[in-house]
Amino acid sequence: MTLSTRTPSALAAALRDIQAPVRSDLTAVGEELWRIVSADVPLVQNVQEHLMGMKGKLFRPTLLLLSSSVDGESPRKAITFAAIIELIHLATLVHDDAVDHSVLRRGMPTLNALFSHQVSVIMGDFLYLRALRELVTIGDLDAMRAITFASNEMTLGEIRQLAQYDALSFSESDYETLIRAKTAALFMAACDVGAQCGAPQHRESLTRFGERLGMAFQVADDLLDYTEQQEMTGKPSGLDLKEHKVTLPLIAALREMPAAARSRVDALFASPEPDDEAIAEVVAIVRDHGGLEFARRRADQYSREAEDALAELPEGPSKSSLMDAIGYVVERRW
Repeated sequence: MTLSTRTPSALAAALRDIQAPVRSDLTAVGEELWRIVSADVPLVQNVQEHLMGMKGKLFRPTLLLLSSSVDGESPRKAITFAAIIELIHLATLVHDDAVDHSVLRRGMPTLNALFSHQVSVIMGDFLYLRALRELVTIGDLDAMRAITFASNEMTLGEIRQLAQYDALSFSESDYETLIRAKTAALFMAACDVGAQCGAPQHRESLTRFGERLGMAFQVADDLLDYTEQQEMTGKPSGLDLKEHKVTLPLIAALREMPAAARSRVDALFASPEPDDEAIAEVVAIVRDHGGLEFARRRADQYSREAEDALAELPEGPSKSSLMDAIGYVVERRW
């Protein structure tokens, strides 16, 4: 499987096809989200309306519902677990925006921009706690264990990233540990809990699939920062570089680049606010020294491993959609 360029409309259509076997359940997930976060507090109600617009494509709930239905119809509780997974994901986005002081998310104002930094932090906590309250109400200890483990891993991943003082010493092993915690953990939990609900005999395979898919997802996401063209400038955004974040393309290129190129990278990371010209120069250095191709190969590797994990699952619409989700993850352009 290789990365390719596809239009946003084509990818949206691909996602609709992936979600087709669980379309009605996804509608119910949206209703569950509203029920779980409902609170008779005016500020909370105002924030909720905005957050429901941030919930995005419901990709993680889709994975949970598809995993739950590989042997047949999903049980009703899978819908509630899918909503809980999305709430955990939303909470991480709200906290990420608070940490980064971001003003936009998916083209929409963040809670920071609309309300305040304090509201953003507290609402992230609120989402986590509502998700945990719902887990306690359900009383499924195995599902609770999987979801709270993922939440713990994501938090530790954030702490490790914040504690990285020498960014350019970040190794490939460090990177894999980070993305397994920050991204793959929740993908893994979604597939694990889905399997627990409706396909327990396939739990190991589906959990492995979720973890490998999450790794491929994050590598592909990090590649976009070096490859996706901004509409206004026609150049890659380089946001990770602007924020001094080291991802796999740069890690791979650092091993190959000569001293002169390394000095340009060092200069960018020494600058508190690198300008667009410096970012474009480092993007070109990473490309010219094999960083993008290395990351593409790694995304392909994770994708193949995700595909292998599905080999023993019974044929049917849910398995087909899970297979298609692999291509969607590595080919998407947000």
